[in-house]
Amino acid sequence: MATDSALTAEQILSATEDALRRFGPAKATVVDVARTLGVSHGSVYRFFPSKAAVREAVTQRWLAQAHDDLRFIAIEPGPAAERLHRWLTTLFAAKRRKALDDPQLFATYMTLVGEASQVVDAHLAALVDQIAQILQDGIEKGEFRHTPVNATARAVFEATAHFHDPAHASGWSDPTAEDRFEALWKLVLRGLAADA
Repeated sequence: MATDSALTAEQILSATEDALRRFGPAKATVVDVARTLGVSHGSVYRFFPSKAAVREAVTQRWLAQAHDDLRFIAIEPGPAAERLHRWLTTLFAAKRRKALDDPQLFATYMTLVGEASQVVDAHLAALVDQIAQILQDGIEKGEFRHTPVNATARAVFEATAHFHDPAHASGWSDPTAEDRFEALWKLVLRGLAADA
């Protein structure tokens, strides 16, 4: 339990995750969060002005944690094609792990994601920007053909949506999912390659 003076935003977000897991997104309240922490609900509101703000912050944290490795893949040295493949594979693996390891929490977060459209839009834009970084690097190194980088990055993201958009999560446990992903990757790479 935290005292009011030692309370942190991170503790509130962790307690909110616990409350969401226990009660679900429809029933979890700021009072539940405060009770878990042993503080008044007013203490929670000192950090977050509303229940919606707490839920939005939890969603933002969850999205960031789920995709933290992607930022590093986008900027590391090495062949762009290998990095793009690893980036897409890491994204698919992270989403798949979240959906299959804890389906109840995944469903809860999908509800929250539906509520936090600005957070999600910013997150998706950041992911597309990371793809664009890799593509730009590949163009500069002569690995990829010259294309409009931002539009191509968006196209790659959308073309691979079956393997990272939660709307398709029910198919991620299919034993052929990885083979289908690799087949799609080969098509994407063929379209990007400088000698295509």
